Amino acid sequence: MTEDDDLRARAIALYDRFTHGSQDRRAFMADMTRLAGSAAAAQMLVGAIAADPAAAALIAEDDKRLTARMVHWKGAEGRQLFGYMAIPKKHAKKPAAVLVVHENRGLQPYTKDVARRLAVAGFVGLAVDFLAPEGGTPQDEDKARTMIGALDLGKATADGVATIDWLAAHPLLNGKVGVVGFCWGGAMANRLAVAAGPALSAACAYYGPPPPPSEAAKVRAALMLHYAGTDERVNAGAGPWVSALQAAGASVQRYDYPGTQHAFHNDTSVARFDAAAAQLSWDRTIAFFNEGLRP
Repeated sequence: MTEDDDLRARAIALYDRFTHGSQDRRAFMADMTRLAGSAAAAQMLVGAIAADPAAAALIAEDDKRLTARMVHWKGAEGRQLFGYMAIPKKHAKKPAAVLVVHENRGLQPYTKDVARRLAVAGFVGLAVDFLAPEGGTPQDEDKARTMIGALDLGKATADGVATIDWLAAHPLLNGKVGVVGFCWGGAMANRLAVAAGPALSAACAYYGPPPPPSEAAKVRAALMLHYAGTDERVNAGAGPWVSALQAAGASVQRYDYPGTQHAFHNDTSVARFDAAAAQLSWDRTIAFFNEGLRP
């Protein structure tokens, strides 16, 4: 590992501790400044690691192969939910739906882009905003992370299950529903596989912390789990979760991507994005949904 690689890895570790813990931004930037050697260098490091909402999308919003719009529906206990739905213009008579669950920054342009990527592959992609009951994802990412951290996970999971049920019963769809989630959304994808029962056909989690292994027996959906090679925080629970799923007779596929960082699929984060791993994992994900969600 070169000196630059070591600096980048240590900076990413600090950033992940900040974005997944309770440290405030002032303390985080002080740590980053000590690591980088100056405030200016620290800002440059953070800029390379943090996702850039203005980064170019892989599938443009006005791509002629799909239509996309914001939609609303009822969650659990009558809560109002909304999200971004991408519908392919050419699809099976009744296509399958895939729920896209965002990272701990809420519904971002990257998440909407993932919904459009699914539409290009022939699915109806629905990127839900789990902060909808709180008014929706704010522009300030620090505030969004704080709001995500304050969510009642039981209620959020119930809203996810209600969304799956809504998609499964939708008259224009084929009744089969999948879910793909990233980071916080990867954890939610695992939770939904536990909570949704047979209404969920397939769940794909990218670097998502798992539920307790004791929950594995409740899973009815097929699972595909993607893990970043250097993501010790998440990977610590991966082995017990996969072993419990296998012992429970669940259909589970695990893939590890050596040398990659947490959030390697997010192409709006220059320092953590890994093009080869992102493409390979996405190809596997689409093949997984083609197998599990087609009639």
